[in-house]
Amino acid sequence: MLTAAEQELLTRVGPGTPMGELLRRYWLPVAGSSEVHAGGRAVPVRLLGEDLALFRTSGGKPGLVDARCPHRGTSLAYGFADDEALRCPYHGWRFDPAGRCVEIPEPGGTTTLQDRARTPAYPVRELGGLVFAYLGPAPPPVLPRYDLFVWEGALRDIGRAVVPCNWLQIMENSVDPVHVEWLHGHHLAAVRSAGGQPAPTRYRRHHTEIGFEEFEHGILKRRVVEGGSRDDDDWRVGHPLVFPVMVRVGAHRQHRFQIRVPMDDTHTLHLWYSCYLPPPGAPPVEQDDIPVYDVPFRDERDFIVDFVDGGDIMTWVAQGPIADRTRELLTATDQGVVMLRRLLLEQVERVRRGEDPLGVLRAPDAPDVIELPQEREKYRDGAAFLAEALDATHVRHSPLRDRIDALLAEPGA
Repeated sequence: MLTAAEQELLTRVGPGTPMGELLRRYWLPVAGSSEVHAGGRAVPVRLLGEDLALFRTSGGKPGLVDARCPHRGTSLAYGFADDEALRCPYHGWRFDPAGRCVEIPEPGGTTTLQDRARTPAYPVRELGGLVFAYLGPAPPPVLPRYDLFVWEGALRDIGRAVVPCNWLQIMENSVDPVHVEWLHGHHLAAVRSAGGQPAPTRYRRHHTEIGFEEFEHGILKRRVVEGGSRDDDDWRVGHPLVFPVMVRVGAHRQHRFQIRVPMDDTHTLHLWYSCYLPPPGAPPVEQDDIPVYDVPFRDERDFIVDFVDGGDIMTWVAQGPIADRTRELLTATDQGVVMLRRLLLEQVERVRRGEDPLGVLRAPDAPDVIELPQEREKYRDGAAFLAEALDATHVRHSPLRDRIDALLAEPGA
């Protein structure tokens, strides 16, 4: 159980809040690269309580600026980019990726006025088909080159949903392994059976042991399921929560980041960044663009809970816009949740002392590729586990589903 003050500290992410200051020390993904068109319309972004406009000049340079035009306050996110800047749709003022006003197309548009019209701008970088933004103090750290973002030859897609709840209750789910056997096992089986759909069986395996340890990139999660042992991948390798907003999961030749980007205190951009590997010895996958697709989780009546991710979202949102942790009753199986909260509080204090928090990288110490651990033979049978998961997860909505099925069906070369 948390105190009201701890609850407030951990959940509020706006400018000037302790947690907001911590999260601003990290590069956070805000869109897919394929969504930001050169010389096209800007993309509205809400990040850590700030409304921003993301754009790409016709020359290909991305920019991220405060959405509020300094002139009359309308949103730059509805403007179009040209060869060097983003033009406000209201009166045509233009702002470059550095936030400089480069044109006021009207009488009185002097250089002095243009200087005063400068708007806040933030660094952006692209990696692995995602656009990342950094809202913290200069100089920005290195954008970490985590393995899934830089692997060559994989097939990739990006699922997306805006989840109407606080980011922390989503991240806490990632260090709560026991929910898998109940929510994704027994509950999902009941839902799908009632709807005449096949019910996955592997999620229902009982957890006999769970474990967590801190490591240089966050928290490593381990489990032993009934019939297994510590020799299994699920314990021996495990998979990580990548501090502060990612978890790496998957099995066999499918690997995935789930990324939870706090838009504000009560909304989270949830991204499923998936990589599908060809079999060993097979040629690399050819792919021009990485598609971004929406993952629906509600219909006109209620939550859609006949798939794993829909069940997760139902439980997160059902806790309320911001879960009240002052009323909870924790048990021994919540040890990972306690560890995550403690780690967050520790990193808030590091930022208050002027130090870099966990996982922030500075040149020249940043590696070219950061290989993260993840079990392959999940629940002792990675290929079979993956086959069930493809029919019971967000992947069913992917525009690449046919290519995914064909790739994973290929035998090893």
